[in-house]
Amino acid sequence: MAQKNYSNTEIKSQKWIKEGRGSGHGSEYKPWLTVRDVPSEGRSHRIFGHKSKRIHHLLSDLELAVFFALEWHKDTVDIREQFPLRLEETKVLADEAGIQHPAYQGVLQIMTSDFLVNTEDPRRPKFALQAKYSETLQDSRTIEKLELERRYWFRKSVPWMLVTEQDIPKVLFQNIGWLYPAQRDQLDEETMLERVAIYKQHFQRAPNKTLIDVAKQLDVAYNLPAGHSLLEIRLLLASRCFLFDIFKPLTALKAGELRAENMNTISEALRVSNQ
Repeated sequence: MAQKNYSNTEIKSQKWIKEGRGSGHGSEYKPWLTVRDVPSEGRSHRIFGHKSKRIHHLLSDLELAVFFALEWHKDTVDIREQFPLRLEETKVLADEAGIQHPAYQGVLQIMTSDFLVNTEDPRRPKFALQAKYSETLQDSRTIEKLELERRYWFRKSVPWMLVTEQDIPKVLFQNIGWLYPAQRDQLDEETMLERVAIYKQHFQRAPNKTLIDVAKQLDVAYNLPAGHSLLEIRLLLASRCFLFDIFKPLTALKAGELRAENMNTISEALRVSNQ
């Protein structure tokens, strides 16, 4: 898995600060990094968040898995991804620790935490997360940068955690692999809303059947090519038009376990994602 990599000039960083990147909460938050800012060495995702009511920018399948886990948790209030650390503070920490601060061609780079999370849990109202594939932890430079990040949040009395793919349930990765293949078709907004209404009715009529069985029956009933209905269902689930337990194997998911998202919310998500 390729590591995330980007570099900024001082001018670009100042421009992003003026744009409000790294500031705000909920629907008003703007991540420091977006999927357009990072070389596409791996798989990135723009996913609508039902808690924040905005598009989240996630730079790997691992980040996507962590995001789903956070969003599913009932105590989570706000998820801010690609959260920037104050450069003047990380520079002091680097000097104190004798660690070379991340830089590119002599320009110090603003570090980020993958997630800053606010919750309703009084025992842990806020915490930061960094998501790394375990293979990258063999690199000493990566460890140095993680130590700077850990010290940064420690000084702010904010719990910080490192998450690897080994901490994520295997079924979550399997579901993500099925929902988000490297290449997938898109449905326009009008068609998407129409399909949501149609499939909602079919799901309600057969609540105890699996999605696969419902899709097969629809293909036969409407004389569609084999797999056509399942492909459409996958697109709707990937676009988060239906809410469901992401920790349950999709092959075992029953139609009655899906809940259609509010139509206005779906329209807003499609509008934002196309900007």
